Amino acid sequence: MECKNCELRQRQYYCVICLKNHLRDFRLQTHHFSSDRDEHVARAFRAFNSIESSRLQIRAEIVRANRSLEQLVDGLAKVKRDCETKRDRLRTLREALAQRRRTLNAARLLPPQSQTLTKESQELSVLSQTIARARSGLVQELVEVFHVVEVGGRPAVGGRPGTKGEWTIGGLVLPVPGDVRRYPPDHINAVITHSIHFLGLLTFYLGIKLPFEVSWSCRKLGVGMPWIGAGQGGESWAKWVKKHPMHLTSKPSSTPPSPTSSPSFTPASLADSEAPEHAPAHAQNQSFTTGFAMLLYNVCYLAHTQDVEIPLSQAGDALGNLWAVCCSGELGRRSHSTTPLLLPPTPPSFTLDFTQVLQATAASPARAVRIRPGRLVQEADIGRMRSERIVEEDGWDVVELGGEEGFG
Repeated sequence: MECKNCELRQRQYYCVICLKNHLRDFRLQTHHFSSDRDEHVARAFRAFNSIESSRLQIRAEIVRANRSLEQLVDGLAKVKRDCETKRDRLRTLREALAQRRRTLNAARLLPPQSQTLTKESQELSVLSQTIARARSGLVQELVEVFHVVEVGGRPAVGGRPGTKGEWTIGGLVLPVPGDVRRYPPDHINAVITHSIHFLGLLTFYLGIKLPFEVSWSCRKLGVGMPWIGAGQGGESWAKWVKKHPMHLTSKPSSTPPSPTSSPSFTPASLADSEAPEHAPAHAQNQSFTTGFAMLLYNVCYLAHTQDVEIPLSQAGDALGNLWAVCCSGELGRRSHSTTPLLLPPTPPSFTLDFTQVLQATAASPARAVRIRPGRLVQEADIGRMRSERIVEEDGWDVVELGGEEGFG
């Protein structure tokens, strides 16, 4: 209530009865609201319980669905793996079927007698191809070790004919028979020895038996000198059983050699036939020429076994022919030791005769005139003179004036 004197609101006073009435009304309202509240709480609790059970059911259904999904994914992956495996097997079966069809078609095209090939023969053919590839690799390494290369030469340019180079082995030139006298004996002996070693290893790798066999005389620290003679055979070359030297001597010796057989690539005995070094120089040169011809004949026969045909006009180029053998596409496919087997030397298909090679090797490429060093040769009846100056042991020079035609 508001005081009229101080104009301030003052506390309102109630009587006891009014307060009791107000308290009674307040308690009634509180009881009424409490009942409503309890009712609403009970409803909410019941609703919450129903929602919680539904939520748990939904969660359980979700878990079951996830498990089912995982099982389906695993099953799908397994089915995919099975499909891939079956697809690979089907591809393999198709390839095998196609290969069998091709083999069957190829067998139908073959003659009737060729249709009896067995599995063993096919495996033998594969093994032969593998051996041929291995031989080819060994031959390539052999060429690199002995350093067989062609030096010099000039290609054809501007209509001018080219010139051939010289073949070397181990850095030494192996001349054709007509040019042997242009080189000192030590050079010829060294290059011939290299060539014999190269040819021996080459035939050993390829499994080829040559008509003429090389043997060695133990004279110098077990190295020895090479000799060559015919091996066993029924052809015309087989009668040349006498051993001929494959080396030159700068000075004739007064004592004959005592070559004891020291087998290298083909063992042979020299006791029954050998050319004594105390023989005349002309006889020694003829014997060396015969041995050189035997070496050239061996190279030509080796080329024939590897499907490389060497004409007589090119038989004197030994290193060039060996290079052609090493580059042959049929290298190592046929031999005397593995299938397909070759016929013993020499078969009828090899038409080159040793007598022809010997005649071409022994033919003088020019007529030599001996003059004193420093003198000039003047002959009016000689046309265009091709001269080469050769220094010999006795101080004489040799001037080539022309003559018969050989390998040179």
